[in-house]
Amino acid sequence: MQKLFPITRSLTGTGVRETLVYLGKLLSYLTIHEVPSGTVAFDWTVPDEWTIRDAYIEDESGLRVVDFQQHNLHVVGYSEPVDVWLNRDELEHYLYSLPDQLNAIPYITSYYQRRWGFCLTHNQRLALPHGRYHAVVDSDLKPGVLNYADLIIPGESDKEVLLSTYICHPSMANNELSGPVVTAALARWLQSLEKRRYTYRIVFIPETIGSIVYLSQNIDHLKRKVIAGFNITCIGDDRCYSYLPSRAGDTLSDQVALHVLQHMDDDFKRYTWIDRGSDERQYCAPGVDLPIATIMRSKYGEYPEYHTSLDNFDVVTHSGLEGGFIALRRAIEIIEQNCYPKVTVFCEPQLGKRGLYPTLSTKKSAKQVRAMMNLISYCDGSRSLLEIANLIKEPLWELQPICDRLVEHGLLVCEK
Repeated sequence: MQKLFPITRSLTGTGVRETLVYLGKLLSYLTIHEVPSGTVAFDWTVPDEWTIRDAYIEDESGLRVVDFQQHNLHVVGYSEPVDVWLNRDELEHYLYSLPDQLNAIPYITSYYQRRWGFCLTHNQRLALPHGRYHAVVDSDLKPGVLNYADLIIPGESDKEVLLSTYICHPSMANNELSGPVVTAALARWLQSLEKRRYTYRIVFIPETIGSIVYLSQNIDHLKRKVIAGFNITCIGDDRCYSYLPSRAGDTLSDQVALHVLQHMDDDFKRYTWIDRGSDERQYCAPGVDLPIATIMRSKYGEYPEYHTSLDNFDVVTHSGLEGGFIALRRAIEIIEQNCYPKVTVFCEPQLGKRGLYPTLSTKKSAKQVRAMMNLISYCDGSRSLLEIANLIKEPLWELQPICDRLVEHGLLVCEK
C-alpha cells in the first residue's frame, strides 16, 4: 500500500498502468486490457486519456503556493492544460477547498466536462493575498486508452464468484488503496489453495466507467456464470464493519455477508440499496442484476476523511486491513463450503462410541457438544449449512470442522 500510495491514478493514464503492472508482479496470470477512447459501452463512451506531468500556482515572486509535486490531490482530476496569469479574484473561480475541514485537500474531478482547477486546504486559500498568480497545468487530454485488468482463477465448477475493486483514485488510503490491496491478498490466498469449488473472476477497474465497460464486454457470460460476488472498497480502517446489499437484497452474497458480519461485529452498520454509491450500481442495475453485495469497514462518504488528503495511513491500519481481509475470506469460505447436509442414521446417532461425545455425563458435557447436536438436528437435506448456522446462531466457520468430522464418521453426507 505504501508503494502504491504516491501514484497519481485517474480513470486513465500512466498511473493506472503503473498500478496494474505492480499488481501483476504480485498476481500470476493477471491480464491487462486496453479499450480505446471513444468506445461506446451501453449508454456511456470511454473518455479521452489524461496525462498529468505538473500543476502549480506561483505568486509574482515565483513561489509555488499550490504545488502538485507536493500532493497529487492539488489538481482537479482531468484538468485540461492551461498557462495563464490571473489576479486573486479571477483565481478564486478555479479554487476548491473545504471550509469545514481547514487542513484537508479535497479530491475533485471533472471527467466528462473540460475544465481546470486546483484543490487546496481552506487555510491555504484564506492565506492567499491579493496580487497576480501564474496558474499552470501541464497535462494532455486526448484520445488514448482506458486500462483495466482481470484474473481468472479456475475451480472445479465453471460457476463464478466475482470480486471487483477500483484503481482510479490518487493518494487516498481507505477509499482507494484498501480495495485493490485486500483484493490482491485474497487473490494470492485463492491461488494458494490446492483446490477450489468455484471459479474466481477478479477485476481491477476504474470506478463506474470501468465496470460499465467490463459489463459491456462480458455481460452474457457474467449473467450465466456468476453466482455470488463482492464489490471491494473502503476495507482498511478500524472503526467499524459495514454492509451494503445488492439491489435484490436476498442473494447468496447478501446472506453470506450478513452472516459473517453478525458474528464478527455486533455493532456493524447495515445500509440499504438507497445508500449505494460505488460499482454495485452497475453490477446490480436493472437488466444486469448480478448478485453483488459489499462488505466494508467505514463506508465511503460516511467517514470524515473521505475524498480528502486526510484519508491516509492514520485512517488505514495493519489491523484494519487484516480485519477486512478476514471478513471477505470468511465470506468466500462460506460460499465454497456451503452444502446441504443430511444425517445417514435414523433417530439420534450415538456419538460416544465414535469418540464424538463425552462418555462421562456432566453439566458441561452437553454444552461441549451442543453445536454438534443442534447441527445434526437440522440435517435433513432440505437446508443448507448456512441456513442451519443461522438457525442455531453459530458461525459457519466453527460449524464446518464439526461437519467434516461427522462426514468422516459416516454420519453425514453433504450435497453440493
